[in-house]
Amino acid sequence: MNYLWAFMVLIGVVFAAFNGNLPAVTEAALNSAKEAVTLCITMMGVMSFWVGLMKIAEKTGIIEGLSRKMNPILHFFFPEIPKGHPANEYIATNMIANVFGLGWAATPAGLKAMEELAKLEEERGNPEYLCEGKGTGEKSGRAASNEMCTFLILNISSLQLIPVNMIAYRQQYGSVNPVAIVGPAIAATAVSTLAAVVFCKIMDGKINN
Repeated sequence: MNYLWAFMVLIGVVFAAFNGNLPAVTEAALNSAKEAVTLCITMMGVMSFWVGLMKIAEKTGIIEGLSRKMNPILHFFFPEIPKGHPANEYIATNMIANVFGLGWAATPAGLKAMEELAKLEEERGNPEYLCEGKGTGEKSGRAASNEMCTFLILNISSLQLIPVNMIAYRQQYGSVNPVAIVGPAIAATAVSTLAAVVFCKIMDGKINN
C-alpha cells in the first residue's frame, strides 16, 4: 500500500507540473492537512464521549450483564469456548461496541479477546496458536484457531445500528442530514453479517467433518 500511495502522489505531482498546476497541488495539500487536523479533533471528541460511556457501562456491570444475556448467541458462534471463560466477555464487549458503530472502542476488547483465545488454545495443548503477549511466553503466533477466525469474520462484518463514525464524518463535511446513513448502514451490515454467519457455519461443518 505504501508503494501504491507513493506512486499515486508522484504521478499527481508530475502531471500537475506538466500542466502548470503545481500551485493548485500545493494549495490542495495544505487544505487537506488542515481538514485532517480538524477531523481528528472532531473524531477525538466523539470517540472520547462514546468510549467513556462504554467504560462507565463496564464499571457499573452493564457490559457484564449484557454478556450474560448474549450467552446463547456466543454459544451459537463459539460452541467450543467454555462458559465463564474471559474470552466470552471480551467478545461480547467487542460485538456491543461494533453494533453501535464504535469501531475504535471495539478494538481494545477485540485484542483482549484474541489474547484469551490464544491462551485457551494453550490450555488445550495447541502451542502453535500462541500469540505474543503477557502470559504466552512472548512467542509469536503461527496460526489462528477456528474461534479466532470466526471472531475476526464477525468483527469485520458486524451489524451496525448506529454508525457513529460515519455520522460524525458526514457532519464534519457539511451533510444536510448526517443521520440519513443509518438506514442504508443497517441494511448493508445486516446483509454482511448474515453472509458472515452462513460462511462461518459452513466452514465449521467442513472442519468438524
